[in-house]
Amino acid sequence: MKEKPILVFQTDFTYKEGAVCAMYGVVKSVDRSLEIIDGTHELPQYDIWSASYRLYQSMPFWPKGTVFVSVVDPGVGTARRACVAKTAGGYYVVTPDNGALTHVKKMLGIAEVREIDERINRLPSTTGVSVFHGRDLFGYCAARLASGVIDYAGVGPAYPVEQIVELPIAEARFGEGWAEGVFEIDDPNFGNLWTNIPLDDFQRAGFAYGDMPLVTVTHSGIQRFKGRVLFERSFGYAGKGDVMLYNNELMRVAMAVTQGDLCRAYELSFGPDWSIRLEK
Repeated sequence: MKEKPILVFQTDFTYKEGAVCAMYGVVKSVDRSLEIIDGTHELPQYDIWSASYRLYQSMPFWPKGTVFVSVVDPGVGTARRACVAKTAGGYYVVTPDNGALTHVKKMLGIAEVREIDERINRLPSTTGVSVFHGRDLFGYCAARLASGVIDYAGVGPAYPVEQIVELPIAEARFGEGWAEGVFEIDDPNFGNLWTNIPLDDFQRAGFAYGDMPLVTVTHSGIQRFKGRVLFERSFGYAGKGDVMLYNNELMRVAMAVTQGDLCRAYELSFGPDWSIRLEK
């Protein structure tokens, strides 16, 4: 018998009340054999960008056919589309089409997208509820798809991939002996910051492990950090408490305090207005 796809959930719901429990109850009511895995339920509240990035971060490491359910939905109950995207690599993403597919589309590719037909793929007992599509629409539709109650065409009508809502993604810049980018996201448990600077491009610009680049961080044009720091493969090459640059799990340049918390120590964060310049 063909294995059923795994369901991987990420939301900004936390575990402080019963939202996640109810969502999973709906899945199990459709098919008790479905396997549910948590990506995270600690995404920053209303942060669609983080939802998009975390999908891109983890998706390639799952078996093909995995169904991802991503719910950060400040526009819940409005006219924004609810959709299921099929990636070029054969994964599915069940999500509001509100920018949450930005990184998957750009980095991994989307082959097709379908709008969820609420007349068929919404939990029938919840038609009067407008504020919990994670349970009533996304979780229910994902369970029906993963269990084989519907096939992908049964999700609802297809619409052009070009109509998917996308957030702007900043591109890094390079020259001989310098690189510029932004802090795209954090590693919240450790206080590290990840840039949009690919390692290969950084090395082509003349940087190598063991270098001590001059690092300048600005927020909306105001300098927040400046100093020379070690660039190395991993944290053990720097002293405890030292600021350093390293090659992160996505092969991008990142910044950290070894066995510390960069964001807290220097009051830094991420977003398009957080810029970093690296110079030999």
